[in-house]
Order: sequence, then C-alpha cells, then structure tokens
Amino acid sequence: VQLQASGGGLVQAGGCLRLSCAASGRTSSNNGMGWFRQAPGKERVFVAGISWNGRYTTYADSVKGRFTISRDYAANTMYLQMNSLQPEDTAVYYCAVSRQAVAGTGADQYSGWGQGTLVTVSS
Repeated sequence: VQLQASGGGLVQAGGCLRLSCAASGRTSSNNGMGWFRQAPGKERVFVAGISWNGRYTTYADSVKGRFTISRDYAANTMYLQMNSLQPEDTAVYYCAVSRQAVAGTGADQYSGWGQGTLVTVSS
C-alpha cells in the first residue's frame, strides 16, 4: 500500500486544518490506520488512530478534544480534522497503516508510512 498525506500548511494559532491520507495499491479495509507527528529534533509520536471499521478511535492526550480522525472507505482516504491549533502542534504529520484491526499507539505497529505533510502553527 502507498499512502499520500496532504493538507498541511501555515496557520495561525486557534486556526484549523484538515489533513488527508489517500491510500493506493494493495489497500485493505481490515486494518486500523493512524496519524503520527514529528516535531524538529524530536521523536515521531502518536497522534490519533482509527480501527478497521471506524468504530473505535484513540487520541493522544495532547490533541484530545481538538482533533478528530475519520476514514472514507469508498475513497480509500483517512482524515485528521485539526481545530484550535497551537504552536506546539507544529510538526510533520505522517499517516500509516496498522498491522492490526485496531489502531495502537506505537509506531512499530504500523507500516506503509506516507511522506508526511508539514503543519506550521504561528503564535
């Protein structure tokens, strides 16, 4: 599977963005998917995950209540709606496919990483 993340950009604090992750190739709707982010000089960390059927979602505490993950099976696309953005949300955001039906929080549970999309939040 190949993943293409898009939708990043520059936004002021308090603003919003919607990231998209389009899947192509040997896609499967039986796997969870997730978003991670990596700020400059820091490790890649979990942001949000969604189960294979979309019924179960999980979020990092830092984004809970502000970000919403969803997926469109017909379009083979996953989304991350990001509201009330803060400068600390600045990072390259990556999407990936979980090796399981659910979406764990560890990067080692994922594969098929996309190239990432840069989100910059100015204060």
